[in-house]
Amino acid sequence: MLSKASSLWYVDAPDPLAVLRANHDPDPDAALALAKQLHADHDVLPIMVGTLGGCGGPDLDEVYIGCYPGVTVVCSTQAALVHPTALPELLVRPLASEHTYLVAFDTAHGWGAFAHWERGEFRRAFSSTRVNILEDDGLPLVWERPYWAGEHPVLWCPGDLPNPQTLPFDPPEFADAANHQWLGFHYRAPATEGVLVPGDISVCGFTLYPKGQAPDPATLVPEDSESDLEARPRRGLFGWLRGHDRVS
Repeated sequence: MLSKASSLWYVDAPDPLAVLRANHDPDPDAALALAKQLHADHDVLPIMVGTLGGCGGPDLDEVYIGCYPGVTVVCSTQAALVHPTALPELLVRPLASEHTYLVAFDTAHGWGAFAHWERGEFRRAFSSTRVNILEDDGLPLVWERPYWAGEHPVLWCPGDLPNPQTLPFDPPEFADAANHQWLGFHYRAPATEGVLVPGDISVCGFTLYPKGQAPDPATLVPEDSESDLEARPRRGLFGWLRGHDRVS
């Protein structure tokens, strides 16, 4: 169960869950091209193939991208916005996608956020801690009603004294509900048989370096991967990394 995530989804597929279930290998060339497009002011180096379960909340110098037919996910700190409507225009619609979704949360701070753009036009955004609403723009969606009605309250630990102004829901769970509504899976629900989980979704990882400061890629190849390069054919840019996935 993820404690932190910051993700952007670019969706054209009518059933993104079906795409994520059917395509377990992301397109590494498309991922690299998008990473360079979004970070033109950095050097971008491929580092690994991981999963959304282990890479959903990246560090500042990392970005993880999964490109599938009609569905692309970008995990980046740039999506961890207190005000989702401040998302840079480049990130709103870099692929001319039908829908753009932002889903971010950090359980350590009791914070969650989500947003939706349709063909680049803003539709809905929400961000809050357990006490303070930081942004609430656009028309609330039908699926939000049970949360505002108090049907999904914060589960406090024994002895906790909640603030009397606490919202009637836990913001990370609210953001996760948005993800389920839009993408068809949960970041935070317990894994059950047959249900897609973040660890099932592969993403290509990249490290970001200041321009001109990236190391020689040859020095970053894991020592035990040399035989892999000869023993099996390459699978795009990441063929030699398949045995070094970061998983949840």
